[in-house]
Amino acid sequence: MIAAEDFCAGLTDQGFTLATGVPCSSFGGPIALLGARGDAYVPAANEGAALAIAAGAVLAGGRPYVMLQNSGLGNLVNPLTSLVQTYGLPVLTFVSLRGWPDPSTDEPQHEVMGPATRAVLEALGAPCQILRADCTDDGFREILANAAKELDARRAPFVLVERGAIGKAEPPAAGQDAGLSSAEAIRIVAETAPTAALIATTGYTGRELFAVADRPGNFYMQGSMGHASAIGLGVALTRPRQPVIVLDGDGALLMHLGTLSTIGHEAPPNLLHVVLDNQVHESTGGQCTTSSTTSFSGAATAAGYRTAVDCRTQNEVRAAVADAIAAPGPHFCAVRVGRRTGVIPPRATSAASAMDLGDRFATTLAQG
Repeated sequence: MIAAEDFCAGLTDQGFTLATGVPCSSFGGPIALLGARGDAYVPAANEGAALAIAAGAVLAGGRPYVMLQNSGLGNLVNPLTSLVQTYGLPVLTFVSLRGWPDPSTDEPQHEVMGPATRAVLEALGAPCQILRADCTDDGFREILANAAKELDARRAPFVLVERGAIGKAEPPAAGQDAGLSSAEAIRIVAETAPTAALIATTGYTGRELFAVADRPGNFYMQGSMGHASAIGLGVALTRPRQPVIVLDGDGALLMHLGTLSTIGHEAPPNLLHVVLDNQVHESTGGQCTTSSTTSFSGAATAAGYRTAVDCRTQNEVRAAVADAIAAPGPHFCAVRVGRRTGVIPPRATSAASAMDLGDRFATTLAQG
């Protein structure tokens, strides 16, 4: 294992000036250390944007690197092939290897991409090395030296990172919002709209929905981060008499914020979009999102939602959901919640397979 401090120091010694990416627990240590330095880490909305930020830094004379999880590898294929490789922009990317070497030891959403990660990159002609969990400091320096040679040749190398290869570090202390908890907000939404189809984004939101209000009309996302609102739109358009509620997160919504415009344009009257905003990527270790400088309700209004409100209390959430169910939408509700404490509930896939849960949801819609 490479200590987080040594990981960052090794890259600094090689002249790297900027880091960007989308959080993964494997990079929690480096991101925490870089975040403490203020301007050394740029939290990107999605993996493709991270690579494009790095490409811009290269064009301006910088030496950037990117950190991301292999579940989001598909998001950067287009900028990798049509921007970075086409223009010969040397960018170093670290990719955590979830679902590898044995997919059965990880979450279901990593079963496909885990074994395919290296093959995908090699098919695209991207040089790859593996940073293994037992790598020494000397071994890491050798990996960086090899990567530097690729960069000097104007190629974009990748370092695939085994789980446990990089050490942890304490994230910066952050003030705890003493307001509504996310679990309580989810419970209120479910109770106020008992017949609605509920689509929960990946991560802790789906776990909490499973714990406080499991029912056949719930769809629990595994992976596909940022696409809960698009799934909800597809359901709402196909089942126009069925109330549909999306339970989103701030980091997930930011990842594909453009879907707000699609929803506003299509204007499904039966859709309510709820975002639980705690200003962090909580399931990967509490790295900050950029939601503190973003008005989600303002963005929804600008995108064409019929209504958009901000909520902080139980009564405000209850009233917002009731109003949305009673009047044509689409509606948007941004709920400021505190960061989670205590034991996190298990995933829905601890009780049934992802396919069975999807079939249960589809059957419920068909019977409605």
